[in-house]
Amino acid sequence: MATSLAMIVLLGLIMNKIFQKMKLPGLLGMLLLGVAIGPYGLNYLDPSILHISKDLRLIALIVILLRAGLGLKKEALKKVGKTAIKFSFIPGLIEGFTIAFVSIRLLGFTFIEGGMLGFIIAAVSPAVIVPFMLEMKEKGLGVAKGIPTIILAGASIDDVFAITLFTSFLGLYTGSTINIGVKILNIPLSIILGILIGFILGLILVRLFQKYHMRDTKKVLIILGIALLLTSVKDVLQGHLVFAELIAVMVIGFMILEKHNKLAIRLSAKFNKIWVFAEILLFVLVGAEVNVSVAFEAGLKGMLIIAIGLIGRSIGVLVSLMGSDLNRKERLFCVFAYIPKATVQAAIASVPLDAHVASGEVILAIAVLSILITAPIGSTLISLSADKLLVQECES
Repeated sequence: MATSLAMIVLLGLIMNKIFQKMKLPGLLGMLLLGVAIGPYGLNYLDPSILHISKDLRLIALIVILLRAGLGLKKEALKKVGKTAIKFSFIPGLIEGFTIAFVSIRLLGFTFIEGGMLGFIIAAVSPAVIVPFMLEMKEKGLGVAKGIPTIILAGASIDDVFAITLFTSFLGLYTGSTINIGVKILNIPLSIILGILIGFILGLILVRLFQKYHMRDTKKVLIILGIALLLTSVKDVLQGHLVFAELIAVMVIGFMILEKHNKLAIRLSAKFNKIWVFAEILLFVLVGAEVNVSVAFEAGLKGMLIIAIGLIGRSIGVLVSLMGSDLNRKERLFCVFAYIPKATVQAAIASVPLDAHVASGEVILAIAVLSILITAPIGSTLISLSADKLLVQECES
């Protein structure tokens, strides 16, 4: 495993640099590296590292969400709150149901099968989007109108809607006892509980750090440990208490920033250093999950379904921005920012197949294809358009 880890880090750094020199997102190079050296490519990675890939990717995602929380100011959230809420569900719902209906026509799916496909694909990737938004905040791009904050908040909640609706359709297909009304009600409940849990843990951590003197490195480890425990607790409580653990993680960072600004700045610097390593692990291992041969099986119909879904998502983004003070260029950037998909699709694309859904192989193929299409295109559009479409200004 040590050899595989060394390969991931060294080649990841090289690919990151090469793609940055080409004026392309470094993460794109790391994703492609993962595809190339992963089990569906040259198969250079040790099975043991692939076995713990999910956990390593989760740790990396927690690091980036904590970084996001430590940079979310209350004033900025108040300013864009209504728009961020609309961003969190309107684009995903329109894309998910658009794909559901289109797949009935193009693939002969039932509505339930189409719903499973639609809401696997409808989830955007915080792992891809959040690093770009943090970079934009550092550069001052779009911060005057809170564009990075809108997308940060929206993307983290978007996944809650998509995954909940996917599991609802899966339950309907498999004949599990399921109450759609309860499932829908669970969405806002899980978000509220996630915010509440993050709020309480953030306050406890601030009090702990104020009472007991310790190095910032130890504080970082404590925060990381608690954030990881949150995900474990959610798995144990599954079916009894549902909460959005990723939102809780982000709120922990937000509360530390609100209650102890100087500490938050120091901790953010520490997490920035950890991210250098975590970023490589995240994107190379996500790439390693992608089976290119399966994606090709989706063919032109799969590409058409993904394209139509993205049109639906783009309409949803524009609907969400109605009444905001964003100009045409800024709205176009928001459309680009909501394109990338990767982490959720890599995690749950094979679930219908494992559950013996008749169309499971087709769903898996189109979901994998959605990563190959949207992650490179979305990240490239974000990277190349930010300077051209957004105004650079310091955050107030």
